Amino acid sequence: MPGTHQVSIRINGVEVKADVEPRLLLVHFIRETAGLTGTHIGCDTSSCGACTVLLNGRPIKSCTAFAVQADGAEVSTVEGLNRDGQMHPIQEGFHQEHGLQCGFCTPGMMMSARALLDKNPKPDEQEIRWAIAGNLCRCTGYQNIVNAIQYASKKMTEGAAA
Repeated sequence: MPGTHQVSIRINGVEVKADVEPRLLLVHFIRETAGLTGTHIGCDTSSCGACTVLLNGRPIKSCTAFAVQADGAEVSTVEGLNRDGQMHPIQEGFHQEHGLQCGFCTPGMMMSARALLDKNPKPDEQEIRWAIAGNLCRCTGYQNIVNAIQYASKKMTEGAAA
């Protein structure tokens, strides 16, 4: 198609190839082309963080990145946390610590938590709050989200020590 570019993006370990318009946002590629609707569209201005995914391990707001910018990259979404039917400790933490209410911000919060815990397995409360500062939650007051990430940190570091 004229005006389109072939991209190949590995999403949660699965290669997704498509011809896309240069202006197609990564969030739309993930949701519409790859069919992974866990990544939410909140504001389209990078203010809310609902669309946060990991691009080559770094958290980004996928509503402000173009799919062509992710060509050849690895993207991780909230769907990639669950492995072999087992909840990731981050998912388990959000469940156990009631880290969600409406759930709209949850995928972005979980991916920001993933990036933090990959970089710093034992963050303190201030480091957790800093890591999720780009994610807006209108329901929880954040304390249970912090508790959820602390839960995941503990579970992940205990599992690594075993």
